[in-house]
Amino acid sequence: MFFIKHPLSEVNGSRTRMLRLYRRTRLYVYKMLKGAKPADLPVEQPTKSEPVINLKTVKQIGLTIPQSVLYRADKVIR
Repeated sequence: MFFIKHPLSEVNGSRTRMLRLYRRTRLYVYKMLKGAKPADLPVEQPTKSEPVINLKTVKQIGLTIPQSVLYRADKVIR
């Protein structure tokens, strides 16, 4: 297995999500380098979503987010 620090892993506080995506992608590339055909690899779907709400952007585009949605968000950027 090979490990490379991805430059996008620190963008906008989304390090965890980017690292998960990068790890899944890295595994696909590793399997292909070992000889697997891309068509034979299974399609993976995310098992967890992590909603993030950027209140500054919400305000700029004129939306209102209900308080119940804000409570369920994993992260609220102010």
